[in-house]
Amino acid sequence: MRIGELSRRTGVHTHQLRYYEAQGLLEAERGTNGYRTYDEGAVLRVRQIRHLLGAGLSSEDIAYLLPCAVGETPELLGCPELLTAMRSRMRRLDDQMEQLARSRAALGVYIDAAERMSDENYPPFDGAGLDPVSA
Repeated sequence: MRIGELSRRTGVHTHQLRYYEAQGLLEAERGTNGYRTYDEGAVLRVRQIRHLLGAGLSSEDIAYLLPCAVGETPELLGCPELLTAMRSRMRRLDDQMEQLARSRAALGVYIDAAERMSDENYPPFDGAGLDPVSA
């Protein structure tokens, strides 16, 4: 099948399919006319890629994990490489969540302080369509 049909069957834009190919996640043959052609297994592969991207994995992680993927959802076999990559991604997510929690707590302190001081010390902010933080 050509890239347009793969796009229609998976709901993934052709530029994303080309990106997957460039990242080594998807393989295409080239016809004599230069067009990409995909086998039936490409539909399953694209669906697997979409599920793994939805789990927050990078294309680099996915390239590492795909040999352990079975089925559309996919189920991941307990390959040692897979477990290492997923644990690494989990640690990165935990680190990001901790940083976000610290940022949220600090912002809350600033909001509380600003609310306590805003009653009489400053004129009301009319906004004029501007976000005071980004202005």
